[in-house]
Amino acid sequence: MVKQILCFSALFLGLATTVKAQQTEKFSVATLNVDGLPQKILVFNVNAAGPGAEGSSRIGKYLQKKGHDIVCMQEDFNYHGVLSPWLEDDYRQDEWSGGVYIDNPEEKIDLLHAQNTQFKTDGLGACWKNNIVLSSTERVAWKETFGKFSHAADALVTKGFRRYELTLASGVSLVVYNMHMDASSIDDEKEGKDTPDRAARLSEWQQLKDDVLAHLDTRPVIIMGDLNSYYSRDQIKAKFIDAIAASGKGEAYDVWVELEKNGSYPEPKEGPVFTDDPANMLDGEVLDKIIYINPTTGTKIKAVAYTLDTEGYQYEGKMLGDHYPVSATFEVVDSKTTAIETMEATSEQSSEYYNLNGQRISEPTKGLYIENQGKESRKRIIK
Repeated sequence: MVKQILCFSALFLGLATTVKAQQTEKFSVATLNVDGLPQKILVFNVNAAGPGAEGSSRIGKYLQKKGHDIVCMQEDFNYHGVLSPWLEDDYRQDEWSGGVYIDNPEEKIDLLHAQNTQFKTDGLGACWKNNIVLSSTERVAWKETFGKFSHAADALVTKGFRRYELTLASGVSLVVYNMHMDASSIDDEKEGKDTPDRAARLSEWQQLKDDVLAHLDTRPVIIMGDLNSYYSRDQIKAKFIDAIAASGKGEAYDVWVELEKNGSYPEPKEGPVFTDDPANMLDGEVLDKIIYINPTTGTKIKAVAYTLDTEGYQYEGKMLGDHYPVSATFEVVDSKTTAIETMEATSEQSSEYYNLNGQRISEPTKGLYIENQGKESRKRIIK
């Protein structure tokens, strides 16, 4: 939770000020695959064991209760309408890119040429507390994927990543990536047929690395998502972690490796690597990851907590989706913040105001708030 430390002199003098992030300033992030593919299309079972509408509503309620500052979701397809309402009061939400519908009048499927089928949705979604300001976002498709009616059907939807530029209530700015990488089916791995899946993921890791380095400045970067990758199976460390360091622009850290493995990355293994564990765990590692990058010059953050929620993400003894949520708490250890404006309190203020906890305020009095006017957001001290 962002620590509420105000510069009281600015409240009375009306001077523009900068709120300096303190050593103990913290914020939390989470990532989870919400398993939102439809349970059935026409008479065909697609995701019969998935949460469906009722389970997706429970996932939304779970996220509301957890109250993480930033949440990234994957496979937010057909049940967005029952999941997202739980987040409306406390969060701003990213644009939904649609579900998987073969009867969508705006995107008709040519059944005679099914091989050309690709749904335009990426299934990605994110939300951030009302006290966090979004300055820009971009959606990028992977250049390479594999498998449309086999190999986990990755190419059937428009997988990729989304990049968000966010500013915390304190004025600390971050860049957050949300993504879903190519999957390998357990059967393909067991039979040694997942080579093209691994090649597609390697291409995606390299594309991600190139995008990160192209945009890396003085802001820390947080990468989250269903990466469908194990360190023992994919060349994550060599092609991404080490490549970021070799650029001289920053240092990358995996939160799980840093906090649960004492900084020791799992060694690559030859041959197929698979797990029948329902949580997709392999020696404690899961497919969902949180990686962060500190720029060489600029704001620095540090991971102080990591959680794989195997207990809270349950209903009647069963996992709500097919992945347990992964979350992390970060501490700002060195920061650059943006200026905060001051203004007089009036009785005719038409903007929306939120306190530092992201809660809507009907009539702001003296204090520090986040003001939203449509797409424009700013931090103001009301004096």
